[in-house]
Amino acid sequence: MSTRPRARRVRILRAEPIRTQRLRLDPLRVDDAAELAGALADPALYRFLGGRAPDEEQLRRRYADLVEGSDEPGVSWCTWTVRELDGGRAVGMVQAVTGPDVGGLRAVISWMVGTAWQRRGYAVEAAQALVEWLRRRGVRTVTAHIDPRNTASAAVARSLGLVRGGDHHGEEVWTDRPRHG
Repeated sequence: MSTRPRARRVRILRAEPIRTQRLRLDPLRVDDAAELAGALADPALYRFLGGRAPDEEQLRRRYADLVEGSDEPGVSWCTWTVRELDGGRAVGMVQAVTGPDVGGLRAVISWMVGTAWQRRGYAVEAAQALVEWLRRRGVRTVTAHIDPRNTASAAVARSLGLVRGGDHHGEEVWTDRPRHG
């Protein structure tokens, strides 16, 4: 009998289509850059992120990297374009970076909804669908890193059941309580 420890199987997640009552979350494609460059062009969206709104070519390069995935073993980059069901117009995006954690997987999530579609509950609806999708795939711990001045994103995090749990590089870390059993 071998006394060598068994190698753990590392689970890689891939974005899959998700539907909600009003939205469709489609796995990100490089070609989504054209539409999202317009939907996410308002400079106000970047006041807590730093920098400026990327143009279409910058998004194409960024999305090509995201679609290719992480080089880090066991880490998945799952990104979706959020679209209205009625008409299919892109209104934003959600993302989960997943990796191994004690007893399962963990995910750091983020969301962004274009200014023209804010205050409709789209960020909450898309983020809730994302968290449910993650849970069905074994993710036990979900966190989000939010600028302390971003009260709108803090409200989304609260609606997901996340609680403020500390600071990391100037951002508040919102997390759920790890699930056991």
